[in-house]
Amino acid sequence: MKLSIWSMRLSIVSSEPSPPGFELPLRLLLAFRTIIDELHERIAREGHPDLRPMHGFVFQAIGPHGTTATELGRRLGVTKQAAGKTIDGLEQLGYVERAADPADTRRKLVRLTARGVDCLLRSARIFDELREEWSAALGEEQLRQLEDGLRRLAPGDPFRLDTPRWFGAP
Repeated sequence: MKLSIWSMRLSIVSSEPSPPGFELPLRLLLAFRTIIDELHERIAREGHPDLRPMHGFVFQAIGPHGTTATELGRRLGVTKQAAGKTIDGLEQLGYVERAADPADTRRKLVRLTARGVDCLLRSARIFDELREEWSAALGEEQLRQLEDGLRRLAPGDPFRLDTPRWFGAP
């Protein structure tokens, strides 16, 4: 029955004066996917073809000083085992390394390697380029209004890192 209601709702979208409520989150998700997919196409051409969208969350959660697998899991909202599996994969790709924690030699810190830092720097530049392209397409004033509106409607930390858990990622 939900499918038929969904289908009915889709069939009348074009005749409604304003879009149906379900379109807003879908458009926001599509905009996110558009930006992230373009970032990954460009970053692949610049020497990082193995990265996946989740890896950006992981890099941010590791931070500039490193973290433990347990803390990484907590920041991402996943188990220590899932964090460990992600660390293993990124270590094999050369983006992170494990090292003794200088404050507690019983603990291992996960840190970004030079390759991981390079990826973050390139990503920041590419995000700036993508924003410039959206500004050219929409106009700077309209883009600023969109950004300001989103800040009002979705206040809080834009670096919320537990999003992979929300999408069911490891």
